Amino acid sequence: MPDLKESALLSVENLQVHFRTPDGVNRAVDGVSFSIQSGETLAIVGESGCGKSVTSMSILRLLPEPPARLAGAIRFEGRDLLSLPEREMRRIRGNAISVIFQEPMTSLNPVLSVGRQIGETLRLHQGLSRKDAEERAVEMLALVGIPEPRRRVREYPHQLSGGMRQRVMIAIALACSPKLLIADEPTTALDVTIQAQILDLMRDLKRRVGAAIMLITHDLGVVAEVADRVVVMYAGRKVEEAAVRDLFRTPRHPYTRGLMGAVPRLGAAERPGAPQRLAEIPGMVPSLKTRIDGCVFAGRCPSVTDLCRSHAPALEPKAPGHLAACHYAPKDALAA
Repeated sequence: MPDLKESALLSVENLQVHFRTPDGVNRAVDGVSFSIQSGETLAIVGESGCGKSVTSMSILRLLPEPPARLAGAIRFEGRDLLSLPEREMRRIRGNAISVIFQEPMTSLNPVLSVGRQIGETLRLHQGLSRKDAEERAVEMLALVGIPEPRRRVREYPHQLSGGMRQRVMIAIALACSPKLLIADEPTTALDVTIQAQILDLMRDLKRRVGAAIMLITHDLGVVAEVADRVVVMYAGRKVEEAAVRDLFRTPRHPYTRGLMGAVPRLGAAERPGAPQRLAEIPGMVPSLKTRIDGCVFAGRCPSVTDLCRSHAPALEPKAPGHLAACHYAPKDALAA
C-alpha cells in the first residue's frame, strides 16, 4: 500500500490503549495503525468490544488517564495529539475534530435547549455572542434538515424524535466546520427509513463542507453506502484494510468473510438448497486481559492450524492497497 502518512490529515501509528483493572491489564487496542486523507470516509468495523469506539475516543483523548494508558502516535495535520497539553486539546475538540456520539438521548443535555447546546460550541470556539450563536444554531438546524428550525432551536431533547435528536448531534458536530468528523454508530437505534435519511445527510454535508469522516460501525450495509476505505478490527487489532469495493469483492481475512456471511440477504432462504439459519461465527471473542501470542482469530477460525496458534501473522499486502493479517490469505502477484 502506498505510504500516504506524510499527506494524511490524520495518521494513527501503533496505537495502544490499555486499561489497568483489578483483574489485570485489558488490552483494548493493541498496535493499530491507519490514516485518513482530507475529504475521505474511512469506516472502522468489527463486533462490539473489538476496540472501535476506544480508538475513536483516544484520538481526542477523551479516556481518563488512569485507568487508561495510551502509547503510540496520533498525528493530526502533523501534530502529535498525544503530546499536546490539555489547553491545546480543548481548542481542537469540537472545532477541528468533532464527534457524533453513539446515543443522542444520553449525549445531549436534557435540561438545555438544543439551540443553546449548538451555540455553546460556537461561543467557545468562535467567540460569537449569544444572539449570533442562536442565529447560527437556526442555520445549522436548517442545514441538517430539521423543519421549523426557529421553533425547534428553543425546544429540549425530549421534545424531539430519535431521528431529529441525531440530526441535532450532527448539527453540533458540524457547527464549527471541522476538518475531521468522527461518527460513532450514527444510525444505531434508528429505523431503516431514518437511517437512510441520516446517511444521505452525511454524504451531502461531506460534499458541502469537505470534511473527512471516520465512521465507526458494525453495519456492513452502512459501510457499503458511504465509505471509501475500510479497516476491520478484531480483539483490539487491525486484521484487514482495503478500499471498500476491494473488500466486498475479495475479503482476504476469514473474520471479514465471516462478518459478510452473517449479513442476512433478502430472499436467500427461498433459493434451492439454501441454509435455513443465518450464518454465524462460532465461539467467543478472546479475553483482552490475556496476551495472545498467535493469531487473535485462531480460536474461531474454520481454517486454523498449529502455525496460527503459535505465530501471529504479520499485517502485510495481499494485493495492491489491500492488507490482511492471515498466514493463508490469498496473495496477488502484484502485491507490493
